[in-house]
Amino acid sequence: MTAPWSYGDPYPSTWGKDDDPPANVSIVNAYHSIRKAPASSILEFSIFSHAFVDGPVLNNTDASPGQTTRTPGDSDGRSQYDRQLENVTSVLARTVLPGNMLVFGSPDSAKMADLIIAAFTGGRPDALKGSQVLFIGQAGDSARVQAAVTTVGGKYIFVEAR
Repeated sequence: MTAPWSYGDPYPSTWGKDDDPPANVSIVNAYHSIRKAPASSILEFSIFSHAFVDGPVLNNTDASPGQTTRTPGDSDGRSQYDRQLENVTSVLARTVLPGNMLVFGSPDSAKMADLIIAAFTGGRPDALKGSQVLFIGQAGDSARVQAAVTTVGGKYIFVEAR
């Protein structure tokens, strides 16, 4: 199957021919195109881009050295935790192949810990067997994240954010 949109087509097919598309394609448009693709037709979707902890950035952000937040004109996912819970939960439901590592970090350690716990709760006991989870956060959040990780069979690694 060919991609729902390509470099030669300025308007992704998620818009009708009479729609007024935005000036730039953002990660949100990519999500919408993937969701509209036929079931099992996309095996992988990768982005080679720059990003902040709060998600990928395809365009409209001028990153300067030391900048830690997106610029206001950035049209890519607006929430700092945009779609993360859904993504992590779906990855865990499919299980993670042994030898892989999931890395979690955020300026808001408690919120990221809550996300990890919510995503891992109810996961299969072997969902992360042979895999590792690296949590970069505050020491006060480590024990509860560790409990969630070990419940689904993962090896837990903690690095304190300072």
